[in-house]
Amino acid sequence: MTKDIALRDRALAFHALHVPGAPLVLPNAWDAASARIVEDAGAAAVATTSAGLSWSLGAVDGDRLDRDQALRAVARIAAVVRVPVTADIESGYARDPAGVAETVRAVLEAGAVGVNIEDALYEPGGPALRPVAEQAARITAAREAADAAGVPVFVNARIDTFLRGAGGADAAVERAAAFLAAGADGIFVPGAVDPGTVKLLVEKIDAPLNVMVTPGAPTVAELAALGVARVSVGAGIAQAALGLVRRAARELLGTGTCGTLADALDYGELNSLLGSAR
Repeated sequence: MTKDIALRDRALAFHALHVPGAPLVLPNAWDAASARIVEDAGAAAVATTSAGLSWSLGAVDGDRLDRDQALRAVARIAAVVRVPVTADIESGYARDPAGVAETVRAVLEAGAVGVNIEDALYEPGGPALRPVAEQAARITAAREAADAAGVPVFVNARIDTFLRGAGGADAAVERAAAFLAAGADGIFVPGAVDPGTVKLLVEKIDAPLNVMVTPGAPTVAELAALGVARVSVGAGIAQAALGLVRRAARELLGTGTCGTLADALDYGELNSLLGSAR
């Protein structure tokens, strides 16, 4: 089987996992080891977190990471798992649609079959969100690059109206319609967890809806009952892991003890997980 056929089959399998009412659950990973742990835990696919991946490479999140660095990390993740991989590519690691298309081609070369593309802007003093038409053009470029490669990449359009304080559900629905018309396959609205809001988004958006959960958010079962098709945690697990690093370091440097490490994964088990990688 050629690489292109394998990627196409994996992409189709990834699409099929997006079922409203029976959501795809994605505990986001940020490196090869976390990806293998997530896969071993039973995840049907692996999603990267751009924030966690950026931090692991010593970079700040928010369109600051070099594309080549990011995609080398994605390639390492895709190389060690058997399940489909979807890559969080921030706003496309590019300034224009042509650059986004180039990024998508590189994503495929890295072995991933899905992308998250966000509409947030991080320029000081500028608007919080990219104009709808401009973002739609970037999504179309991603779609066309994937189609030209013969791989139905799942394009998840992230809408940051809630995270950036730039509108609520109505603005998200309006943007979603434009992005779906531009070629997106799914819609991701992080920050929207109120059951009434989630239900409204499910009803108004004609595509699989991705919800990001945090402590205190509805459970996966509750989101499934609302018709959600995809549940992820963003940088949450990476933040929790790094929180453990800080607690362990402070304990060892403070009291001289290491009780924080009591629940660590076994050395042999971790070695075995990576040793049995794809």
